[in-house]
Amino acid sequence: MSQNFEVGPVQIGHGKLFLIAGPCVIESETHARGMADALQRITSDLGIPYIFKASFDKANRTSVSSFRGPGLREGVRILSAIARATGLPVLTDVHEASQCEAVAEAVDILQIPAFLCRQTDLVVAAARTGRAVNIKKGQFVAPWDMKYSVEKARSTGNERVFLTERGASFGYNTLVVDMRSLAVMRKLAPVVFDGTHSVQQPSAANGVSGGQPEFIPLLARAAVAAGVDGLFLEVHDNPAEAKSDGANALDLKLLKPLLERLLAIHAAAAE
Repeated sequence: MSQNFEVGPVQIGHGKLFLIAGPCVIESETHARGMADALQRITSDLGIPYIFKASFDKANRTSVSSFRGPGLREGVRILSAIARATGLPVLTDVHEASQCEAVAEAVDILQIPAFLCRQTDLVVAAARTGRAVNIKKGQFVAPWDMKYSVEKARSTGNERVFLTERGASFGYNTLVVDMRSLAVMRKLAPVVFDGTHSVQQPSAANGVSGGQPEFIPLLARAAVAAGVDGLFLEVHDNPAEAKSDGANALDLKLLKPLLERLLAIHAAAAE
């Protein structure tokens, strides 16, 4: 059964749409802080609760030569600095159980990557920190089977768990979104829709992932109409030059008009 909770000022699952957004990876401290400031201004203007996200290490890049980020120590320092400077709740990925305690000192939400949603030791270690845990549904996992990942986290006594839909594998190099999964998983925990990874084309662009960002608004509108609790969007001020996932990122200049439409849909759906 879905459990509502708070992460700082952000209510998870209480009926008010919230946003998780930021660049895929920390490219530099200056860039990450600039994105956090820009996103905070937009969300503050619109009155939408906001959580900043960025990864300190992208451990699942297609190619061994791809940019991964600043690493654990420097990444934690940068995320901690952003949290202190902006007052925003912060989310980042963890890939190994050994990372959880150090990362939990700097952020409010530990995120389990989709590829690792069945990794028991990782899920349990993240939940044991007491921080909120976002488990992204694996592309290979049925939505009803995510109850087992939720149970693993809650077995620690930590009830602050939510799930994120990011598309399901459809043949090779393609993802599709089954909107029924949002309603199914929402019976287990609050649910977020990832509008940018859902348009990703994994490993489809000569050693990196491609994407179809033109479909982000379409899928996001459908998800909000279906009744999700929050939206997850990777946003970049120059997607063509992004060091990770630029092909499926939302251009920063498109964010505000998209959020305005999503908030209108959310208000209409709640009537």
